[in-house]
Amino acid sequence: MSFTHRLVSKRDKLSASGVTIADWVLANTEKTMALTSQELASAIGVSQSSIVKFTQKIGFKGYSQFKQALTEEISRKFALQSSPLHANIAMTDSTSTIIQKLVKAKTDAIFQTSHALDSERFDRVVELINHAHKVQIVGMGASALSGKDLGYKLLKLGILAITEMDSHVQIGMARTLTPNDVQIVFSFQGTTKEINLAAETAKEKGATVIAMTSPQKSALRDIADICLDTVADESAHRASSMAARTAQHVIADAIFITLVKLRGDDGQEMINEIASQIKRL
Repeated sequence: MSFTHRLVSKRDKLSASGVTIADWVLANTEKTMALTSQELASAIGVSQSSIVKFTQKIGFKGYSQFKQALTEEISRKFALQSSPLHANIAMTDSTSTIIQKLVKAKTDAIFQTSHALDSERFDRVVELINHAHKVQIVGMGASALSGKDLGYKLLKLGILAITEMDSHVQIGMARTLTPNDVQIVFSFQGTTKEINLAAETAKEKGATVIAMTSPQKSALRDIADICLDTVADESAHRASSMAARTAQHVIADAIFITLVKLRGDDGQEMINEIASQIKRL
């Protein structure tokens, strides 16, 4: 798990001062790298002991190890941004270069998303979906397509999954949810007004809201009961939305396969079908 993902995943378990420190560091990563623990404490307005306790709470032995991890992460990001395969797809790119850029963006999304996955949260999500009376899947644009794919797979397992593409209908359907139901929200940025309104509506009805979204702070993360991080390059290059969709598919497919396994004999036929499809590739 990367440094940034570690901070985000541990945020909900931190004290008030810990959350303040985490948010400041996430917003000022390069500046933090140059500060001593005392200087960081002064910049944030907390005690030096709070900084040390914070670093230990998120899994480091102390501030030195914390800074080392931060430095390594920034170095990796700089190296990626300096790579020609990381740059925007240009009109002058050859077909071979375009394919390499797309493959790299998608591969990075798969690698980073899988490593950022919190196993406890993931297992809880699978359990909730497995026992839900009804599952509503919400998303817009490319995210809606990711949701549609998961909905189809859940239906094949006998799980009642509703995947309406229209945002107004999604909000209307959210009003029908109950505490026995689950809403899964696909939104990479977590800032779409209509999507967040559907999530808020589901929450008001007592349904459990699960968000597949970027690890960055957003309105959706504040609304959701459980967040599964989808990690992809957020730069402006044209492969970014494809990479985000790849990240969403990583978690969605992992949920599906785990549900197949949980359902024992009921899922065995599905496992055989998947194996046959792989052999035909």
